[in-house]
Amino acid sequence: MRLCVRSGFLLALMTLAFSSSAQDRSAEVKLAFARAHHLRHGINASEWFAQKPGHYSAAETNSYTDDADIALMAQLGFDSVRLSIDAAPLEQGLFEHDDANFVGRLDHAVDQMLAKGLAVQIDIHPESEYKKKVSTTSDGAERFVMLWRKLAAHYADRNPDLVFYEIMNEPEERDAYRWAGVQARAAAAIRAVAPKNTIIATGPNWSSIADLLTQEPLPDVNVIYTFHFYEPHEFTHQGASWGAAYWVYTHDIPYPPTEESLQKSLVQVPDASNRYAFEHYWLDHWDAHRIKLQIDAAADWGKQHNVPLLCNEFGVYREKAPKDSRMQWIRDVRSALEADDIGWTMWDYRGGFGVVWKQDGKPAKIDDAVVAALGLKK
Repeated sequence: MRLCVRSGFLLALMTLAFSSSAQDRSAEVKLAFARAHHLRHGINASEWFAQKPGHYSAAETNSYTDDADIALMAQLGFDSVRLSIDAAPLEQGLFEHDDANFVGRLDHAVDQMLAKGLAVQIDIHPESEYKKKVSTTSDGAERFVMLWRKLAAHYADRNPDLVFYEIMNEPEERDAYRWAGVQARAAAAIRAVAPKNTIIATGPNWSSIADLLTQEPLPDVNVIYTFHFYEPHEFTHQGASWGAAYWVYTHDIPYPPTEESLQKSLVQVPDASNRYAFEHYWLDHWDAHRIKLQIDAAADWGKQHNVPLLCNEFGVYREKAPKDSRMQWIRDVRSALEADDIGWTMWDYRGGFGVVWKQDGKPAKIDDAVVAALGLKK
């Protein structure tokens, strides 16, 4: 009799614990979805505290993007900023003497954004060599996890509804299983010191939709999952000096592609094999419907796993792209994301894909056409 009573009591305790755990997880999922609404219309603050090794002096960062730019981001209707941070100077600032006040300047930027009501995506945005060490060595992965523990604790006293921790930009890790393990360890390190903040996780390699689909969600459920969208690169990266070598030759490529533009565009590329690859831009029938189908695949993954999604990079390199085509592509991608209830963060504020033109230390000039294509009102 005693055994039956005791067994029943233990069963009741286990049932209560499971019920409490399930309720906690459900609340955390709801919190992630609620906070995702702070990231509906974002902008990337690129090439400021990342992507410029050796150029992070106070004079350089203070003139590249300043308090007036942050105020303008809010004025234009953006609700969030993705703040990219190079891992190398960040490590030095957090673990050693911050003689250059790198972290102090980051703090100022974060606090200015929060003061303007903007959410902040704290994005570790390392150079490829740093990523390679994380990808190929135990020491590199361990240092990365330690960096997140320190960084998450550093910003844990800010408003957790508006400060998000993005584990890594485009990990460049081809092994999806290894990346899943590294990401899980980083997420656990963040959660140990910042229990209230929402984490932003991604797929391996270049954070494409295809990369996202390789992942299973983390055990932590207070997480938003992100992907980047630049398809088709033949259009969005025309004239770019990085990526496929032949892109640098291309210019005035229309979107959507037309039969009339095919031969005129192909002759820009001197090598036969590259022309063959380039021709697929026309053969693949890129238009708003094609883009919507691809983004739908990400949305389906999110629904399957009951997780919120974010596209926190998309855009067109503006130097060589026809303006009308660029605006149409931005409008089509933005519309497809919004149709699937996916928040977006455009790449970027003042860089090669920008929403403004700006010279260091001078006021920014707004590109009204981009603002309109994004559906914003300034």
